[in-house]
Amino acid sequence: MNTTQPASPRAWGVAGLLATLAGLAVGHLVAAFAAPRAAPLSALSDTVIAVVPLEVSHWFIDLVGTLDKPLLVLGLAVAVAVAGYSIGRLWRTRPWPARAAVLAFALIGAAAAVTRPGLGAGAAVPSLLAGAVALAGLQWWASRFSERSETGRRGFLAAVGGVAAAAVAASWWAGRVGPAAVEADRDALTLPEPDVPAVEPGPVAEFEQGGLSTYLTPNGDFYRIDTAITVPRVDVDTWTLRVHGMVDRERTYTMDDLLGRELIERDITLCCVSNQVGGDLVGNARWLGVSLADLLAESGVDPGADQLVSRSTDGWTAGSPTDLVFDGRDAMIAIGMNGSPLPVDHGWPARLVIPGLYGYVSATKWLTELELTTFDAYDAYWITRGWSTPRPIKTQSRIDTPRSKADSGTVVVAGVAWAQHRGISAVELRVDDGEWLPCRLSDVATTDTWRQWLVEWDAEPGDHTLTVRATDGDGNPQTSEVQGVIPDGATGLHSVEVTVG
Repeated sequence: MNTTQPASPRAWGVAGLLATLAGLAVGHLVAAFAAPRAAPLSALSDTVIAVVPLEVSHWFIDLVGTLDKPLLVLGLAVAVAVAGYSIGRLWRTRPWPARAAVLAFALIGAAAAVTRPGLGAGAAVPSLLAGAVALAGLQWWASRFSERSETGRRGFLAAVGGVAAAAVAASWWAGRVGPAAVEADRDALTLPEPDVPAVEPGPVAEFEQGGLSTYLTPNGDFYRIDTAITVPRVDVDTWTLRVHGMVDRERTYTMDDLLGRELIERDITLCCVSNQVGGDLVGNARWLGVSLADLLAESGVDPGADQLVSRSTDGWTAGSPTDLVFDGRDAMIAIGMNGSPLPVDHGWPARLVIPGLYGYVSATKWLTELELTTFDAYDAYWITRGWSTPRPIKTQSRIDTPRSKADSGTVVVAGVAWAQHRGISAVELRVDDGEWLPCRLSDVATTDTWRQWLVEWDAEPGDHTLTVRATDGDGNPQTSEVQGVIPDGATGLHSVEVTVG
């Protein structure tokens, strides 16, 4: 018999949970059509990253690595869901404090959004709308369903759940074909042929060996490390690059301006300072773009400007030594990657690439500003968070294959080594405590790319430790001293334990 009785605390909690999720979904839908970074969870996550103590941030990154941002968003989503459930239960006995709690959460989300760099007052709308939907949902429940039959309550839950599901689906659609989408702009761009093509590395740029990293890393496999919870969606038609600061003439460039300049193509390996010894936060790509030195020279750089600060559209900054831009290396503003327009995740429509420096002080994505200043006058994003001022990339080598098991007999051991802008002159392998064995090296055209290495090992049954070390182009061997990634990159020799059967 379907009798009418007051809703239980649990039913109130579920109503609060669903109303909150519906509000979040609607807020993210609105953000997808205008400013994806203003979505409530994205804005809150960005704020947490900005205010969390350095010790906590470093501990969390060391613990979970590249899962830090997804886990942060998931944790905030769970926290908001729990809050919604609790607010629903509170409304049952104290509706006004519950209403105030909903309003407080909406205002927190709105404040987080409007204080993010690059977002204005309009960024508050998604969070405020999310709060309004949650408030309306709970008010609807309280006035029409809390005293109704179980069947009526199920109808409410199904309706609100349907709103949430529909908003989520619409958000997915809007992010791909709506006004916030940028893939159509990328697809519409046909990259010109380079005026100065990359020099081909030679006939043996790659060894034909399974498990070995390819010379050029495919775009989909190239590592991505940045602070962006939601990848910036930049309208290329309105995008500009501003050069200002300690210059004679401030200049502004559009994408058409860049496409009309001399385009250079270069193979350059990028590496993250957070890469552990033997890690995969490194990749080599063929970049297409314009010379950074030539572009800056048009503004007339003040000789006293020892720092080039690059800014992303989301406010992130990096500080690079100005003299390294003008020392002859192929520093560039890249618009293409491996023959295609720059992927959105890797900085569309333009990013900075400076060989020989870690990404945190050189590889700004979604580039929008270049400011000439001094290191005394300004500390960029990661410098204020405990990392060092720019240092050269450290010599590193990695064993790609084998990683754990091998058959007895002749085993090919292979991997990659890098020391950007110095190059790799030698790689050696040691088995257990034996002598260092010289390895074959692949062909390379410049010192700015990684280099494959390979050696044949007469493997005997048992457990063995393989260790690799590289020597850079200046004749300096890779150090065996172990250091963590903070403050200027990890050191040590990469080893793997291999069981030979």
